[in-house]
Amino acid sequence: MALADTERAVSNCGDSPFSEIIELNVGGQVYVTRHKTLIAVPDTLLWNMFSKKTPKDLARDSKGRFFLDRDGFLFRYILDYLRDLNLVLPDYFPEKSRLQREADFFQLRDLAKRLSPRVSKDNSISEEISQSDTEEGAQQCCSTAGMETLRTMSVSGTMRSPSLDSRKSGYITVGYRGSYTIGRDIQTDAKFRRVARITVCGKTSLAKEVFGDTLNESRDPDRPPERYTSRYYLKYNFLEQAFDKLTEAGFHMVACSSTGTCAYTSNDPNEDKIWTSYTEYVFCRE
Repeated sequence: MALADTERAVSNCGDSPFSEIIELNVGGQVYVTRHKTLIAVPDTLLWNMFSKKTPKDLARDSKGRFFLDRDGFLFRYILDYLRDLNLVLPDYFPEKSRLQREADFFQLRDLAKRLSPRVSKDNSISEEISQSDTEEGAQQCCSTAGMETLRTMSVSGTMRSPSLDSRKSGYITVGYRGSYTIGRDIQTDAKFRRVARITVCGKTSLAKEVFGDTLNESRDPDRPPERYTSRYYLKYNFLEQAFDKLTEAGFHMVACSSTGTCAYTSNDPNEDKIWTSYTEYVFCRE
């Protein structure tokens, strides 16, 4: 009822049929913002939706919020940009290419341009790490000095692989919960249930290095690289796939532990038994 009353209110922006406060459901994430924020940049998708159309023309969810079938996590940066037309990203942000795709979808041309990879003088594509020209100059200087050092080491025959020297040591713990049902008389056709979720615990920078885009960070976004977390999980449910990625990154298993419980599906002891287990694997890179 409150939402319906709000929709009947008139926005402060002229005679718009939209209310001053807008509720959005973007890919399952709920956002509340002002109408003037959504139409801050003319000739964009949101500007057309909330200035050229009426509320009845737009899709709604079951609670009456305007629905957008896009990445709910990345929309926070779209909304931040619309508030003051300034782009501020975390220090370690591996989703820049995906955010550029969202900017293109919402027709935010200036934002998409800022997020696009820069092309250097030798026509190689490099990721834009800093927005400051001063910082960029310092980065180029350090890069030149680094190349000179590598050439010197190569001549002396003491050069080692940069990928091996730059890798940080540390631990990553992978855990999962699994369950399966065994029928009466220990039937051979046990009914296994798939792994619901593979969790990842450890230092943020190590987890992102190993698992990249397959790491779901929605439960703990914007965590600094040197901080630890136990709230990440993977976007797939195959332990072997996680093990392969850890092995490719130079990790090896050093410990494993598992616990389990058993329960009946009903009060009848002759009915099926459900076994539930939790297992953790500890990986190390020295």
